Amino acid sequence: MTHLLDPLRSLKQGHWFKLICGASYQHLPAVRSLTLAYTLAGADCIDVAADPAVIAAAKEGLQAASALSEVAGQQGFGLPGRSPLLMVSLNDGEDPHFRKAEFNSTECPKECDRPCERICPAQAIVFNSIKNESSGIISQKCYGCGRCIPICPYDIIYTRSYVSTPGAIAPLILSSGVDAVEIHTNVGRLTEFTRLWQAILPWVERLKLVAISCPDGDGLIDYLHALYNVIAPIPCALIWQTDGRPMSGDIGDGTTQAAVKLGQKVLAAKLPGYVQLAGGTNSYTVAKLKAMDLLKRAGEAYSSSSSSSSSIAGIAYGSYARVLLSPILEQLEAREVKNAYVQTTVRLEEEPELLAQAVSLAHSLVSQLKSQQ
Repeated sequence: MTHLLDPLRSLKQGHWFKLICGASYQHLPAVRSLTLAYTLAGADCIDVAADPAVIAAAKEGLQAASALSEVAGQQGFGLPGRSPLLMVSLNDGEDPHFRKAEFNSTECPKECDRPCERICPAQAIVFNSIKNESSGIISQKCYGCGRCIPICPYDIIYTRSYVSTPGAIAPLILSSGVDAVEIHTNVGRLTEFTRLWQAILPWVERLKLVAISCPDGDGLIDYLHALYNVIAPIPCALIWQTDGRPMSGDIGDGTTQAAVKLGQKVLAAKLPGYVQLAGGTNSYTVAKLKAMDLLKRAGEAYSSSSSSSSSIAGIAYGSYARVLLSPILEQLEAREVKNAYVQTTVRLEEEPELLAQAVSLAHSLVSQLKSQQ
């Protein structure tokens, strides 16, 4: 069980790295490849959609990484025999992370220059000039960032949201390989959160970690205290994920400021548990935390008690981490052999050159935080 304890040690030591594949992201080949690359690069946690097919794809990526881990260790990437926690995301109500963009492409005027296609970070919007029926949003790739909505000059793009069904939670938690759960909530949803927590509670003993993600809002700290009163005592590690500016890390350096500011606010509340940033995190985040002395120095103890240190325990990277590897994923997808009868999926580990590039890119992000250990 040592390999399962290593990620939690990273949390305690203040260099916890989480990859967010996306609570709504269901592109299975990409989930598998992202999981593989970031696992070999040393990630501590892989967060995926609460979808059995997505979970299976992530587990395949973890298995492939395990088979390659010794080679990766020899090349200086990752830790041989070490596996990140596998987390699923759930929500207790409406949440931008749990939605898909939709529109009817037949309503798009021919003269539209299609700004939605250019702005989509997931390349989930396509237009086929020959067969309009194949145009529109690729649902599996869309993760609900919403950037296409305000930019549409004809206002025909909308979103469809969904909420976790408590009765469907148990099989996900009990399925092999799922170590952690993240609950997305918002200020004012204590009743909804409690209902979801009661559905999870019988299986919490099986989990290594529970994370609670909440954006800022009036009464945030009081709300987080109320949430803790609902879940306490909790038999596993607890993370407060501060969702600064959701799904925006790939936009620019300014987005990380909201994540850091919210992290400071929650740290000051000294809630039991660890504080981890998310929402707008990118390559500037570690530098920003260093400049503000918010990262634990090597050798410094980190306590998750009510008198916790003033340090951030870790960082979760979502859109930025995925976009960073998008050139590799595009090349991998382009190498798939397709015809009318057969579709062959090319796996990342079957392309050594692309695998090396993917792990190197992932390591360039992971190492920023791991260099603090």
